[in-house]
Amino acid sequence: MIALIQRVLNASVVVEGQTVGKIGPGLLVLLGVEADDNEQKAERLCERVLGYRIFGDENDKMNLNVQQAGGSVLVVSQFTLVADTQKGMRPSFSRGAAPSDADRLYQYFVGQCRERGMETQTGEFAADMKVALVNDGPVTFWLQV
Repeated sequence: MIALIQRVLNASVVVEGQTVGKIGPGLLVLLGVEADDNEQKAERLCERVLGYRIFGDENDKMNLNVQQAGGSVLVVSQFTLVADTQKGMRPSFSRGAAPSDADRLYQYFVGQCRERGMETQTGEFAADMKVALVNDGPVTFWLQV
């Protein structure tokens, strides 16, 4: 399971002209689910995402996680993160989970964020989404379990 996390001032997701998810300061989480992923990996990745200290403290050092900083999370499913790009000129998605498994684990990850008290917004699984963000820094990290 892969999370590309970006510290944002704000972020939103639009599907068919309607805003389906929107946050102010916090994290935009682009989530990719691989074929061998499971609930335990989703829980571990959630812990890492929510605990990752990438927000500035009173000395402007990256010492605070998103919860400590008072931020929110916007989780967007993104199967292209699991693409194999090592060969050729076209990505292979053979490492990706089947859509039903990916949706289930995406929803599970979101549920884990909410169970931990995190204000969590989402995109729409398998939809054509328009994602807008203002990256703060820019600060972007790739987390994988």
